[in-house]
Amino acid sequence: MTQQDIRPSAHTAAPVPLTLPGQRPSRRPLISYVLPVYNEQDGITAFHTELTAALAQRPELDYELVYVNDGSADGSLGILKDLAKNDERVRVVDFARNFGHQIAITAGLDIAEGDAVIVMDTDLQDPPRVSLELVDAWREGAEIVHARRRTRQDSAFKRATASLYYRVLRSCAEVDIPLDTGDFRLIDRRVADELRKYRERSRFVRGIIASMGFTQTEVKFDRDERFAGETKYPLKKMAKLAIDGMTSFSTVPLKMITRLGFAVLALSLLGILYALGMKFFRPDITVSGWTMLMCVVLFLGGTQMLSLGVLGTYIGRIYSEAQGRPLYLVREVTGGRPQDERGDTGAV
Repeated sequence: MTQQDIRPSAHTAAPVPLTLPGQRPSRRPLISYVLPVYNEQDGITAFHTELTAALAQRPELDYELVYVNDGSADGSLGILKDLAKNDERVRVVDFARNFGHQIAITAGLDIAEGDAVIVMDTDLQDPPRVSLELVDAWREGAEIVHARRRTRQDSAFKRATASLYYRVLRSCAEVDIPLDTGDFRLIDRRVADELRKYRERSRFVRGIIASMGFTQTEVKFDRDERFAGETKYPLKKMAKLAIDGMTSFSTVPLKMITRLGFAVLALSLLGILYALGMKFFRPDITVSGWTMLMCVVLFLGGTQMLSLGVLGTYIGRIYSEAQGRPLYLVREVTGGRPQDERGDTGAV
């Protein structure tokens, strides 16, 4: 099963009509939660308990909880299926293998049917109660609501590198990407439908959403510590995500190659002028040959390899996109209410 097999039909953004005599009453707004899961067996139950407790504070809304099992190697899938048996609001999308966090978010957005869709992780670093503040901002008219981290309970290294990266990305990117925001956000039904048209493989979802326009706002919150287990974004994956973000929304690395080329050319000309000047005006002084030659060769070789690396990154993205393979493969989708019970999902 590919992602096309689970994608619901597009919905219009027309308001729900008022109830007329003899008609069924208008339904309540449906809020979908997209919840990627990868090896989170120690924290899923606690997360679900806290999330449902928060949702109980807003009984005037209907909810759909789309858990995406991203090829977990532990007991996460079994726990998710048990949740689906006991809670009809839960739907479980089980990947055929691990496809990555950004692809898991994409699959959840493909299947979510709510009038608004909230993306959040299941490690309890993003407090479920804050998602209700996102809903409030949406009901006040915002079509995209970013959850911006006011504080975060991470190591000093991660806080420093994340802060630096977001500021460098924003200064280089060709779109305005909000500072200190992850993937925790709410998007309107209309935005979700438009987002399904973006099918690039090297995905940076937070950047894609920020680039779409619409009416955007943010809600500040304090990020908590991870409830259990270890982070699923170690340094290697964080570096890959950073590269995807930079190469998806900026051509600055390519422009830097040109500037670096001019700088190297200028230094080379200065070296040539120095050597010629010493030869004609101070022939009595021997110009260091081997040392200068090695410095020039190593410098030019490093510059060329760096340039090839940047070019290779962009070419690799082109190659990956040209293959046209599915973004993900789904083994099965379980849980959730039947379609006739969920009813129409036009936006409110």
